[in-house]
Formats: sequence, C-alpha cells, structure tokens
Amino acid sequence: MSEPLLSVRSLSSGYGHVLALDNIQLEVNEGEIFSVVGANGAGKTTLLLTLCGHIKAFAGEVRFDGQDFSRIAAHDAAWRGMVMVPEGGRLFPFMTVMENLELGAFHHEARKRMSQTLDEVLSLFPVLADRRDQLAGRLSGGERQMCAVGRALMSLPRMLMLDEPSLGLAPIMVDRLFDKVQSLVQNKGLTVLLVEQNVGNALRLCQRGCVLDHGRLVKVSTGAELLRDPEVQRTYMGV
Repeated sequence: MSEPLLSVRSLSSGYGHVLALDNIQLEVNEGEIFSVVGANGAGKTTLLLTLCGHIKAFAGEVRFDGQDFSRIAAHDAAWRGMVMVPEGGRLFPFMTVMENLELGAFHHEARKRMSQTLDEVLSLFPVLADRRDQLAGRLSGGERQMCAVGRALMSLPRMLMLDEPSLGLAPIMVDRLFDKVQSLVQNKGLTVLLVEQNVGNALRLCQRGCVLDHGRLVKVSTGAELLRDPEVQRTYMGV
C-alpha cells in the first residue's frame, strides 16, 4: 500500500502559550478530498496554518510527499506543493484578475509552465477569462473565491488546502465551486484538504473526514459514515 501524501503525528500547536491543537493524528491520501469539520474555535484554521508553516508547531511531526515538513517555512511549503487558499481568498483588490493569477506562479517551475497553467485555470473558471482585466476588488464573492483557487492552482500544488471556501457565498455559488473542486480531484489527481463550517456540504463532498472539537480529533471516518453519525448530525447539522 502506498504511503499517504500527508502524514501528521502527535501534532500540537497554538498561539503564544495557548494550546489550540492537541495531539493531532491524521493521514490524507493522494487524490482524495479530506474534510475537517467542527465548530468555531475548534482549531480547523490553526491546523492548516501549522501544516503549511505559518504557525510553528509546539510538538509533533508533519510529513508531506515523503519530506519532513515539521519545521518548514511557509514559502517553502508552497513551492514544494502544499498550497493554502485562506478564508476569504485574500486577493489583492487593486490588482486585476490576471495580475492576481500571475502572482500565483511565483516559483521557477510554475513560471516555466505559467502560460499552460493559465489556460487551464481560465478553462476551469471561464468567468475569470471574462473578468481578466477587472480589478479583483470588484468581483462578486463567488468570483473572488474562484480567483483565489485559480491563483493557488498557478503554483502547481500537489495538495490544495481550502479554508472555509463557502463562507458568505450564495448556495448556488457554493455548489458551483465544489463542483469545480471535485473535477480537479477527478481529472487532475489533485489532493484537497477542506476546512468547512458547512458540515453537510463538506462531508458529502469528501471521501474521508474528521471532526475537531476544542483542538482535539474526536472522529475520523468516511464522509458517508460521518454524515450518518447521530452525534455529528445532532451537534453540527441541527438534525
């Protein structure tokens, strides 16, 4: 059996002396969507920030694509294939859509393939081709999120980490965005680590997922099994 693309062992992290993640153990396989769900303050965003080097772990090990990522710097994580789309996308609002996309191709290999990757991104998100000369700050919420995902794809990720991509979007835009994410996994073999408060959407989309509660991992299973779990339904889905 092949090694997981991402392996996390005994990971603890936080801010200052405040523990936000406690002894996290999880694996993400290549070519799957893995969802991380939980309430506000559960530690979901902290997990992503720690994995990609924006926050230094207190303890534990992170391995990605066979390499030790436990003490990696954020810019090194990105060019090695672990790319995060932060909550809200964080585009540069006074730059055009095209300028924002081009910024994603920041490392040498991405620069070499920028023209081809840009064609693929604009094919995946045709609305971005229509808006290429528009300032990013004037895009709708759904368009901004698509541009943020497109910018991340420009850096040639092995694993795309999405932090609350549905936040503030109309349901129809959420469906469209998740359809695009699913197509990337199916057609490109991309791996996706998805953090979502919309538990139903996240678990329906993923092959496997986990539940975080106050910084602790309390459940890991398939998306279908977590959807059927009475405790998950009661606590996170209002069923």
